[in-house]
Amino acid sequence: MDVISHTDILNRLKKISGPDFTGDIVSLGLVSDIFISDGKVFFSITVSAERAEELEPLRQSAARAVAAIDGVKAAIVTLTAEKKTTCHNSIPQSSRVAFRTRLTGVKHIIAVASGKGGVGKSTTAINLALALKESGLAIGLLDADIYGPSLPRLASVHSDPERYNKKLHPIEKYGLKMMSMGFLVDEDTPVIWRGPMVMSAVTQMLRDVSWAPLDILVVDMPPGTGDAQLTLAQRVQLSGSVIVSTPQDLALIDARKSIEMFTKVDVPILGMIENMSYFIAPDTGKRYDIFGHGGVRHEAVKKGVTFLGEVPLDPQIRYASDKGNPVVLTDPNSQYAVLYREAAQVIIRKLALRSVSSSC
Repeated sequence: MDVISHTDILNRLKKISGPDFTGDIVSLGLVSDIFISDGKVFFSITVSAERAEELEPLRQSAARAVAAIDGVKAAIVTLTAEKKTTCHNSIPQSSRVAFRTRLTGVKHIIAVASGKGGVGKSTTAINLALALKESGLAIGLLDADIYGPSLPRLASVHSDPERYNKKLHPIEKYGLKMMSMGFLVDEDTPVIWRGPMVMSAVTQMLRDVSWAPLDILVVDMPPGTGDAQLTLAQRVQLSGSVIVSTPQDLALIDARKSIEMFTKVDVPILGMIENMSYFIAPDTGKRYDIFGHGGVRHEAVKKGVTFLGEVPLDPQIRYASDKGNPVVLTDPNSQYAVLYREAAQVIIRKLALRSVSSSC
């Protein structure tokens, strides 16, 4: 097997002229740290934000040059721009819509988000996507968590997406079109990237993947309210967001931050889901409110947001998720599957109403 060296890659990239044909992109310091995993090469090229579209041919040239090296299976190259982070509390009104783009052939993009990790957001996202598909809709699912992708395990997908006509084709399983950084990088390989490259990679997984035609693209957002989340909320035409939280106060503090972020960038909140809401002991049938109960419903009422339901903490959901068999498929008549379907129907109605109002 051919060993891919950083030196070989840099030597190839030194043949790529910089912007305005001055110098080369390596000597000008435009190439980020190079990441190699399983024959795939990842790096970014720093350009000014206002010239990103103009310099797309430069990105393509760099990708072709690296892809031609023996042993390289694919070159994933992004354009990124170093810039000051905007404070969430001072997002200019004019910037909220200015950078937003639509995906051709995708009617709606919705974000499934949480303020913190470990609340079952990814499990919720895939089950909601499957429940939406059951209504006869064409659904895609993007795992936008670069550092900790969950979709390969949740869907039991361990193959690489293919590339045609300069675009990645999403993996198709369970009737969903799926994409995740976990499809491109081995599960045990950490992705050690700085913020700008992460944001650019997320943008590329939206723009450079053949999603169309889709009725809804569900985006499983990374946890938190940092640069990656804000970039998606500001630059992508989101039709709405679903907030997932457990009922205890500590999780709700971060859920409120997610609501605040989406509100400030004019993304509608489609609803809130209380995950791990309660536990029913299988031997006694006794109910335990391990993380408290009703906190998310109370928060939804307080914020004037639709409450989408309570999903209990149950070993069946955990086991099915770990095995790559979402509960909506494996136990379609269970109370859990019914809850996800009911939430999906509320989302569909809200999106239909939004489509009517936005066309007037």
